[in-house]
Amino acid sequence: MASEDAQRELSEALARPQADDILKATLSGIDLSSMAICNEHQKLTPGRFALWVRMVFSALVDADFLDTEAYMDGGKTAARQGANDLRPLLNELSAHLAFFGEPNTAVNRIRAEVLTQCRSKASLPPGVFSLTVPTGGGKTLSSLAFALAHAASHGKRRIVYAIPYTSIIEQTADVFREVFKALGEDAVIEHHSNAESNPEDETTRSRLACENWDAPLIVTTNVQLFESLFARKTSRCRKLHRLVDSVIVLDEAQLLPVEFLQPVVDVLRYLVQDFGVTVLLCTATQPALNTPPSVDPQRGLRRALGPVTEIIDDVPALYRALKRVRVHLPPSLETPRSWPELADEIAGHDAALTIVSRRADAADLYRLIKARADGARCWHLSALMCAQHRSDTIAEIKNALKARREALATGQVSAPIHVISTQLVEAGVDLDFPVVFRALAGLDSIAQAAGRCNREGKLPEPGAVHVFVPPTKAPPGLLTLARDTCKAVWRGLPADPFALPLIDLYFKRLYHDAPSTDKARISDLLKLEPDLKAMSLPVQFRAAADAFKLIDEKDSTTVLVRYRSANACDDVDALIGMLERDGPARWLMRKLQRYGVTIYQHQVRRLVDMGDIVEVATCPSLYVQREGWDGFYDPVMGAKVDSAPGDPANYVSL
Repeated sequence: MASEDAQRELSEALARPQADDILKATLSGIDLSSMAICNEHQKLTPGRFALWVRMVFSALVDADFLDTEAYMDGGKTAARQGANDLRPLLNELSAHLAFFGEPNTAVNRIRAEVLTQCRSKASLPPGVFSLTVPTGGGKTLSSLAFALAHAASHGKRRIVYAIPYTSIIEQTADVFREVFKALGEDAVIEHHSNAESNPEDETTRSRLACENWDAPLIVTTNVQLFESLFARKTSRCRKLHRLVDSVIVLDEAQLLPVEFLQPVVDVLRYLVQDFGVTVLLCTATQPALNTPPSVDPQRGLRRALGPVTEIIDDVPALYRALKRVRVHLPPSLETPRSWPELADEIAGHDAALTIVSRRADAADLYRLIKARADGARCWHLSALMCAQHRSDTIAEIKNALKARREALATGQVSAPIHVISTQLVEAGVDLDFPVVFRALAGLDSIAQAAGRCNREGKLPEPGAVHVFVPPTKAPPGLLTLARDTCKAVWRGLPADPFALPLIDLYFKRLYHDAPSTDKARISDLLKLEPDLKAMSLPVQFRAAADAFKLIDEKDSTTVLVRYRSANACDDVDALIGMLERDGPARWLMRKLQRYGVTIYQHQVRRLVDMGDIVEVATCPSLYVQREGWDGFYDPVMGAKVDSAPGDPANYVSL
């Protein structure tokens, strides 16, 4: 600032007329000193000041982009002009829900009551809410009804619906599009890595809205939302100021990442506290985010989320009313069973879904059951299958289940149905089996698996959920910790394994026993020293942004497979040919993500040497299944990756 150029620029700036409302602003009522010092505990409050800086930076960056765009390309500016009023969405949703008329089953009557309570609580003051409803209780549309009605009551600007997995987000976005189809394609903006788009049908407005979330309803992923909240680059930060005065719905809130839980809880609390955000935690197994602060600085949550208002008046009564299964625990949670023994038992059922925690387990059990279940229709599901392959398989399974129900209703006999899957079916996949087998895992995972059993409550007796101890070790890390925590809370084999107090105890123990709820030390990187007079700003924005990665991509890479789908509009070979000829384009890469399988990088060289895959010349570090060689990808099992130590075929990947 002492340089001649700097002093000249300062003089020129001071000579211009200044806007009094800017110079005298109180920063939206936010006291910067309170961001540095927590008045209650007189301790540093990490991240609050950093979020405020990002919000200011976001507003500045977006304004700069928009101003430049208006000067350089007025057509884009005009295309951005669209309806951001939430009331048409609320009206359309109300009309859609009214269309169903009187509920005609016990489960639908309960779903209607959940919806009524969501609407009645929407007028409550903004803050943090929870919607605790068993799987199959109609959370998706009820949570959206709450969000829209709450926004209308309190002048909120938009709804951000965040979902943990892309496998769920596509289904949810399709549901929302059906509801709002009368409002046009731009009523729902999907923003995630797998959002499919065509040059001809992706509208200019929808593409532009993804840049800065200037739309009434955004459907996105936890990765996109939270990594943006800790980002440092203009492209990721640009949309953050659009979260001000919004409603954020966190679907399947139990899947918030344990290793980043503390900074996630902190940033949610600051959004509510400083930026007029309402947060809705939506799940069947509510995580314990408001537990007393841990006294151990290395374990548990040191700072809780804050007051949480539950929308359902009587959660235990709702769980009793929606109880549609009976859980069968093994005599011992320590004694494993062999795969052949399990395969014999599973094959004896007319229709069963079996969920395991390792890809290799799913493959082994599928082969055993297929050999035993004579005449049965068998399917395998794992993340070694590309997204398009999984979608096709799930559609086949749903059609088979529908045909089975129709056959039973007319007294006919149908072929047995068996599905062996990793945990990718546990959230957002609407399957309905009379029997579910689940390998011992975290309590929340087993409860989610149970949600695929007697989902519609139409069986004359409760569905059967069988928990078994597999003969293989659990995947390392948090999956092993979750399994061991479940065993601890189930010690003594409780009569009701899904009792609400057990779920609460499970999460409290899980968070306390986790190696860390802030493994990357984000809180330390975002600390602001209280020396405001010295204008010392030691906040390490770059380090925090680089460290906050919910999906660690360093050890994995994507391989495009030549899976040929009868249900897809596109020819995958033609898409890959365009990539190899013309290089990457935004719409093309989005389409091709439907055909990607993630494997570890240490496997890539071996697969290249074997001639299974080749690197794409126009897109370095991206690999593709060799043309004319179908040995790498099986039409049932997916990518063939040998089960070497550490191989991703051994582990679940969602």
